[in-house]
Order: sequence, then structure tokens, then C-alpha cells
Amino acid sequence: MTSHDHGPLLPEVIVYEGEFVDDDAEPQPGTGPAPAAARRQTARRIAHAAATAARFITGRTLPGLRNAWALTVHWAALRYMTGDEIRRRIVKKQLDHYTERRDDARTARDTTLKQMSKLVDKAADDGLSGPEKHRLRDLGAEADRRRNGLAVLNALPFTPTQPTAEQITRWRGSRGAVRFTCVVVPALGALATVTATAPLSALITGPALLGGGWWLTRHPIPLTTRPIPAELLIPELDAPADYQLDEPRTAPQPEANQAEPAEPSAAQGEEEQEPGSLAEARTGEQAAAVLATAIRAEGRDLAEVAKAVEEPWGWSFYVRFSTGSPDELNKDDVYKGLITRLRLRRNGLLVEGDPEAGDSAFVRALLRDPFSPEVVGPLPYRPPLSMSILDAADFGVAMDGTPLVFSLAGLMMLMVADSGGGKSGVMLALAEAATACRDAVVFNIDPVGTGVGALGEAITLSACMDDELIQAVLDFLLQWCAARARQRARYGWGNKWRVSEEHPAVVVYVDEWPQLSDEAKAKLVRAMLLGRKEALWFEADSQFGTREHLGQAIGPKLSTRLLGACRRVDVTELLGGGAIAEGYRADLLQAATHTEVNDAGQIYAQGLPGLPNRPIRYKVREVSDAQAARLGAERAAAGLPDLTHTLTEAGLWQTYQDLLARCRADTTPPPAPAILLTVREAFRAEHDPDALTVAQLAEHLRAADADRWGRWDNRADRLAMIGRHLRKALTDAGVELASTRLRHLSGEPTGYLLADVRAALTAFS
Repeated sequence: MTSHDHGPLLPEVIVYEGEFVDDDAEPQPGTGPAPAAARRQTARRIAHAAATAARFITGRTLPGLRNAWALTVHWAALRYMTGDEIRRRIVKKQLDHYTERRDDARTARDTTLKQMSKLVDKAADDGLSGPEKHRLRDLGAEADRRRNGLAVLNALPFTPTQPTAEQITRWRGSRGAVRFTCVVVPALGALATVTATAPLSALITGPALLGGGWWLTRHPIPLTTRPIPAELLIPELDAPADYQLDEPRTAPQPEANQAEPAEPSAAQGEEEQEPGSLAEARTGEQAAAVLATAIRAEGRDLAEVAKAVEEPWGWSFYVRFSTGSPDELNKDDVYKGLITRLRLRRNGLLVEGDPEAGDSAFVRALLRDPFSPEVVGPLPYRPPLSMSILDAADFGVAMDGTPLVFSLAGLMMLMVADSGGGKSGVMLALAEAATACRDAVVFNIDPVGTGVGALGEAITLSACMDDELIQAVLDFLLQWCAARARQRARYGWGNKWRVSEEHPAVVVYVDEWPQLSDEAKAKLVRAMLLGRKEALWFEADSQFGTREHLGQAIGPKLSTRLLGACRRVDVTELLGGGAIAEGYRADLLQAATHTEVNDAGQIYAQGLPGLPNRPIRYKVREVSDAQAARLGAERAAAGLPDLTHTLTEAGLWQTYQDLLARCRADTTPPPAPAILLTVREAFRAEHDPDALTVAQLAEHLRAADADRWGRWDNRADRLAMIGRHLRKALTDAGVELASTRLRHLSGEPTGYLLADVRAALTAFS
């Protein structure tokens, strides 16, 4: 073809020679090169598109996959834990061991006591055989050992060994290696194996990985350390003041910009000073914010913390709720969660519903002992015959500072508290006030001890450790109730006895109610039901408040109930099923040990005259034995209220004199049996070792009485016969002394412990 020039107005036309091929036409034979070029061009286009898609996908998923791998390493290597969290976990393991030892000791003690209880029940029903009696004695000795061991354990404070920085690094590294080995590597291996053996699985895992990578690219997760979990924020796990970690324990503050003023703004200062616990709060606003955050974190619909007041012992608040009930704060899970979040001691939170507003409550957070000696104050001096039983007496203080002041007149009272809860101390404090009255006398009953006997001769009548005598006293009081009812009707005094110096009231203190015999329990309950109107008032205590221990369901019926450290079931039994939710948390009080006072003498109360029924703790002032003895002697010397006139009118004067003679004769302890004294002398002759075998005792027994203990000298079973007759001699003499296996000696011979011999002698002193 040729080109033609048509002038300057037209562009130059270039004509190419070639062949037009119709795409739809069939390729002709012999025309191979053209289709091959088209295929190559198509392949290049596909490859280019694939490369473009790959770059697009990689650019949008690879950063996310890198972030996912970094997160995996961050998790597996435990980099999300701060050094302080790891330190707390190491110390928590020590705390768990500390707690487990006490739990195991408590379980062993309870198991032994249950076994003893079964044997005691069997003895009451069917009697015991000889081996069962020995078993009961052995269990008693074992229970004492376990009880003493538990007391020693409870007295030991928790003193953890703080880990060093190297130990923290080693802890992190060892657990990180375990996670990599047991989790990460098996997971990657399983993914690779499944993909290799079943390629079709890539159609599922591939898009899933790409989708996750794409999401993480757009929403990268920062690799930071987490806050310390709430369950590790308990006071026992706090670091000592002088403990230092290599890493900073708080987040570093950014350096101030030189161009900005040196003084931070008020908002920045508040953020820097925001406390993490009540102990760190410096103002009422800060404390209210801490409490509000903790309550809302526990899922409660809090409206506001209306008031926050700093107290000598911590903080008191008044809170309102939008929905729900303030009682929910006393639920176990919520209560424990608040204790952890506020970083208080185990029983350091008191919640009292406002009786005037159902949506509100008083919340008290204890950071310190609310009953310091300065707050409780000294025992007030009450001169002899200076009070009337109708007067209000000062016995202590409430934790809000109000005095514990009430009258003893008309009280039919039961106090329930564990051993070490302060029952005897509270009863002695009440009796101390009663013995200062000119129109009341005090009777003392205790089946296993001396009750309020520390007041000595200020006690008008005392019956202790003698069931027959105790029943005789209760019988006399029942007769007196009937006589006073007749007198009251004759005098026209209405429905209650008129207390005066000529007709004094009688306040009967009963210690260890559950230890009374069944007959004595029945008589006591009847006297409590009849005595209030006749000014014969009973104030009793018990370790338990349930029916099976008291004999009848009398506890909830009594007008006044005091609760020291006791079981939850005792709280609900005496105060009703909703008492726990209302804030009567006597189950959180801690009884005293041999070395720590703990919460002994602290009580919750209902029915005290002149005081509202509210779940607040009271502290009863302690009356020491020395103070009681001095006051008792002073009051006895000044003279006690005279019962002659009122008993003569009742026709019971001679009956009372006979009973009084029996009680006074009973106070003289019987002499220790000769066989027990011989055993004690044997220990002294051997320089008081911890134990003596029967073989060692046999020589001393034979030296003391050859005719009696030398009868078996020529027999092969000589020691067995001496041991058998020694046990019989002790039992016949009324001595509670059981033999035991001396397992620390070769052959584990039978013998007697010095501690048991001393305890047996004490019973006769």
C-alpha cells in the first residue's frame, strides 16, 4: 500500500499491511504462532492481576498476622504480667500453704470432736465398754493436742519470704517455656499437619487467617501489661515498704514540656493522685469514689455515695441505690469482692441498712482496730451498794463512739460465742455491775468451770461442777418463782415484782449452758419462762445457739441476745434468717487465741434496754480477774443485800440456808487421791521427764507399796498386770488420767504423760 498527500489540512495517513483475523473464526491449519502469543499475553495479565491481589492482601493482612504472632509471644512469655503480679502470685502460694495447714489442723480437730461426740451420745444411750472408755479418754487427749496445735498455728503470723528479681525472672521464664512447649508448638504443628494431609482444609483456615490478619491490621492490639487481678489485691500479698523491684511499680509519668508551666493543671493532679484503695484516700471525695467504683464493679446499681466521713478506725459512708437492695452487699460473693477491691481485712466491712430508708445503708470500712484502749476507756469504779439494778450502767462503747449503756433489770439474756469469743469476760463485766447494786444479789451456776467466781465473796450463792447441786439451786429458784407470784398477788403489785432493798432482785449467771444435764436444761428453761415477772433474771452463755445444744428452741424467744464470734447458723437461729443480710456479721468475728486478743469481747446485740436493734459492733470493757477479786472483796466487806426478809415472807428461809450450806461445803476441793500423788512423785524422782513408761512407774509403785504392786514379780506378764491395775486404781479414785503409746520410744511402750498428770492434779486443786 502507498500513502497519498492530500494537503496540509489532513494528517498523514499511515497504512499497514496485514491480515484481519476474526476472533470467532476457527484457527486455520498452519497458523500456530498467533494463538501462542495470545496465550502468553493472557498468562501475563493473570499473573499481573494475581501479583497485584497478593500485594494488596499482604499489605492489609501481614501487619495483622505479625501482630497476632507478637500477641502469641506476649502471652506465651507472660510479658503481660508485671513483676509485682508475679511477686504476688509467688507470695500467694505461700499464703495458700499457710492457710491449708490451719484448715487441715481444724479439720483434724473437728473430726476428733465428732468421734468424741458419737461416743458421748452412745454413753448416754447404752453405756460404754472398757475399750470404748479408753478410746474416749484417748480421743479427749488427742482433741486437746489438736486444739492446742491449732491455737499455736493461729497465733503464728503470716510472714512471707519476698522473691528476688532473679526469682521473678526465673518464674516468668519457666512458665513461658511450658506455654511454648505445651500450647504454641503443638498448635502450630497440628495446623501444619492438617494442611499437609488435607489440602482442602486450607480453604477454611486460609480465609480465617487472612480475615483475622485483616482485622488486626485495622485494629492492632497493644502489647501492654495488664492491671493486677482483683483476687491478688489482698493485704496479705502487699509488698513490705522496703521491698524494691527492678521494674517500676507504677507507670512512669511523662516528662513535663519545658514550654508549659511547671505546675500541672488541677485535672492532671487529680488523675495522678486518684487512689486505688481506701487506705490511699486522703479526702472524702476520693474515698467516696473508691467505694462507688467497687460497688458498681460488683454489679450493684448504686445511685450515689451521699456521705463519706473519716473515722479514727477508717471510713463511714451513707449510700443510696437506684434499684436492688443494700442488703445485697452482705451476700457472700459481693461481700468478698468488696473486701478485695477496697483492700480491707477479712471482716473489715460492715453494712447496716437504714431502717428509715429502704434504698439506703450505712457502710463502715475498718482500716484499723475500732476499739483501741483510748476509745474503750477504763473500767468505771462502782462503789459497793452504790447502784440500783434499775439504773443504767456503762459497759463499753459502740464502734460509732456511742456508749454501751443499759440496765440489767428484766434481762433474760443468752450470749452465744465460740471458745475465745469473750463469753466469760462479758458475763463477768455484767456481774461486776450487778454486785455493786443495793437491791440485787448474784447467783452463779457453771457445770464445767467457775463462771463469774472471780468476784469471790460478792457472789451470794455459787453452784459449780456438780450437777446435783445445780439442779437443787434450779429447784429452789422455781419454788421461789411460785412463792413470789403469790406474794405479788397478795401485795397487789400488778404484773411484775417491785424491786427494793427489802425485796431484791436475783440475777443468775449460767455459764456453758450446753454442758448442763438434760434435767438441768429443762429446769433452766422453765425458770427462764417464769422468772422475769418475779425479778429472778437469768443471763446465760453458750458456745452454740441451736436447739440441739440448748435442749429447746428457747434462744429466739429470749428478750436479749448477744452474739460474739460464732457460726453463721447461730446468727440466723437467734436473730432470724435475714440477719446476715441486715448486717449482723458475728460470723466474721475472730475468737481469741493464746497470744492474740483478736475480736474477743466484741458483740452484736438485740433487745438491750434503751438501745436500738441495729447491726453495729459493741465492745464490752474487760474486767480482769485481779480487778474482780479486789472489787469482790471490797463489796463483801461492805455487806451484800440481805435476803432474810424476802425469803422469810416466801417461807423459804430455812430451805435457802440448807442450800447455801451445801454450796459452801462444795467449794472446798477434795484432796488428790493417793495413787495420783504416787504417780506424781515418780515423775519428780525421775526429774520430770515428758513421759514415763509403765515399767518405770512400776519400780516407784513397788517402792511405795510392795505388798500391793509386788504381787506379780514372778510372772511373765508382770508389766501388763501392773498397767491394768494402775488404770483401775486411777479410775476407782475418780482420776481422769489415760495411758498412751509412747511412739517416740523403741517398741512404743505404754506410759503416762507429765502434762496429763499435771492436768489431773489441777482438777483436784
